[in-house]
Amino acid sequence: MDSKQPFDFQLDVIAQSHDIPVVVDFWAEWCAPCRILTPLLEKHAEKNTGRWKFIKINTEEHPELISAYKIKSIPTVKLFVKGEVSSEFSGALPEYQLEEWLKKEIPSPYEKEILLAGDFVLQGKPVMAISLLDGVLHKEPENLKARALLVKLRLFLHPEEAVRLINPLENEPEYAELTETVKVLGRLLLLTRENLPDDSIKEDYLSAVNLLREENFAGALDSFIDVIRRHRYYDDDGARKACIAIFRFLGEEHEITRKHRKSFDRAF
Repeated sequence: MDSKQPFDFQLDVIAQSHDIPVVVDFWAEWCAPCRILTPLLEKHAEKNTGRWKFIKINTEEHPELISAYKIKSIPTVKLFVKGEVSSEFSGALPEYQLEEWLKKEIPSPYEKEILLAGDFVLQGKPVMAISLLDGVLHKEPENLKARALLVKLRLFLHPEEAVRLINPLENEPEYAELTETVKVLGRLLLLTRENLPDDSIKEDYLSAVNLLREENFAGALDSFIDVIRRHRYYDDDGARKACIAIFRFLGEEHEITRKHRKSFDRAF
């Protein structure tokens, strides 16, 4: 924040961050990297008016904040959300890295809707969750968290749509596992008899796929594990890939995953 403007850290940063995320740039006039980073932050703050607030703080004029927030070097950038520092970095990032940081760390204005959708999922109300998430993506197509949750909900209802929805997440490291899982399961859900090679195991493999379509995960895992024991590499190692994808879809702590992991590991 410019020195000519009255500034109250508690009011302008802490209090304000309860209403809107606040990105604080701790800088000084003598700091050469600051002269690179600050204009980039100002540029992106202008592009994202209403999404987050940008404040510059001259550390020469506010030395008390250096101690309070343990600032060891400048520039240091801290993101305040709900009165707390939720993320930070030091040094002048290249613009593409700054953009990635902002995209990842700035919470969505629709965070409450996404959390509510998650609650609906836990309550067994997927239709209500889907409706909320569709609304979020209509207003904010780049919202990766909403997209990831919607993909999981759509997968067994509309696998073609789920596979399409996952595309924007492909290059996001955070969602690499989900992307691979949806691709594997989506392929199986769309699989037809004609896509499979003739073999004595074919009908049993198709039976496992049908159990998967019915979301009978325990039955599908039992059947896929049986296929692994009898014909490991059928459908390009499809049964093994299917089991791993189901485990990931359910989560490692899910009771079905825990129950079938040992049988899966012993199948090889």
